[in-house]
Amino acid sequence: MPVVPPTHSVERSLRRAGAQVVVGLDEVGRGSWAGPVTVGAAVTGLRKPPEGLTDSKLLTERRRDALAPLLADWVTAYALGHASARECDELGMTAALRLAAVRALEALPVRPDAVILDGKHDYLGGPWRVRTVIKGDQSCICVSAASVLAKVHRDALMAEIGESHPEYGFADNAGYPSPVHRAALEEFGPTEHHRLSWSYLDALPKWRHLKVERTLAGADEQLTLGF
Repeated sequence: MPVVPPTHSVERSLRRAGAQVVVGLDEVGRGSWAGPVTVGAAVTGLRKPPEGLTDSKLLTERRRDALAPLLADWVTAYALGHASARECDELGMTAALRLAAVRALEALPVRPDAVILDGKHDYLGGPWRVRTVIKGDQSCICVSAASVLAKVHRDALMAEIGESHPEYGFADNAGYPSPVHRAALEEFGPTEHHRLSWSYLDALPKWRHLKVERTLAGADEQLTLGF
């Protein structure tokens, strides 16, 4: 089935309702075992985007890498925000996502009047005016742009981290589960970049003692991404 290209439809509806500056947000790294969770924020206006833009997950690595610099020059503005592995552990994922999103929004040169947020859950909340869109990274141009920029940047960051920890294969798996990553965890245990409240540690008897418990506020967000 061919991929339907994203449009400015949601952004136009927000503009008709009075929003002059609309930003798209998308996250990457939510389910990763290591590294930060990253949120991209992109303001695109209503111009035609570079050809082939869509959700980063639907693009090959080669296409994403080629598209990202084109997007960086094309967008009106963009910024990235991160919440570290320790912040993910301490805050829980919802609060960590909000922290990363606020950091991205506050790094923009303009304050948006409205935010298009990928997914059905508004993890951002007030005082931001938020419109959630399921599969917004496929249907909304500004969210697609944020998706690609965030993914390429975080992948590069994880590859850089991986230079000091080559056993874990971060350049290939970006901190997500993979056979190489799992084998390295079994032998060497988690690094300072790993999330220590994630359930993968339950399957590592040698390293289970390193697991940290989340606060009550974040306990219901525990990801069950085990071996």
